[in-house]
Amino acid sequence: MDFSTNIVLENKRVRLRPLEIGDFEALKAVAFDAELWRYTLTRGDDAVSLAAYIRQALEGREQGLRYPFTIVDRETGQIIGSTSYYNVSEPDQRLSIGYTWVGSKFQRTGLNRAAKHLLLSHAFGQMNCERVELETDSRNNKSREAMARMGATEEGTLRSHRPTQGGIRRDTVIFSIIKPEWSELRQSVFQEFEARG
Repeated sequence: MDFSTNIVLENKRVRLRPLEIGDFEALKAVAFDAELWRYTLTRGDDAVSLAAYIRQALEGREQGLRYPFTIVDRETGQIIGSTSYYNVSEPDQRLSIGYTWVGSKFQRTGLNRAAKHLLLSHAFGQMNCERVELETDSRNNKSREAMARMGATEEGTLRSHRPTQGGIRRDTVIFSIIKPEWSELRQSVFQEFEARG
């Protein structure tokens, strides 16, 4: 994956474009909600932590470790959150999708699923992946339910996997979608985004 390339993906609901430092003001409108960051590894619910979040994401891109996107609601043009590719392993034909957060009022609207559709389509298509992984804190039931609803398979729990906020070592639940499953999911879970227009 060429991390220097500007990747822009869109379907009828959302546009994903590379995260930029200039997105700070627009992201403030949706990020300043402590509940959003409850189970994340880092926070972004005030000016200092959001600026650090953006800086770390952009540094990750420069280092070839993470490709962060800004999620834009195509209907309103409003920035609603962010998501990333990371753990990209071309030899193994796999990557992870994560660092995903969407403003509270945009949750359960289909916008996050639309963003996942774009990321999965690009991963299995242009990037020729055989496997896409998603992970979440084992305590984050909302995230786990969302991953299951979109057709990802829960594979297991990595105990005491990594440090998270508050000095806690979190258990991480791993989900995956593999390439043979993608064509069926495109026609079921993600069908509304497959239509052109």
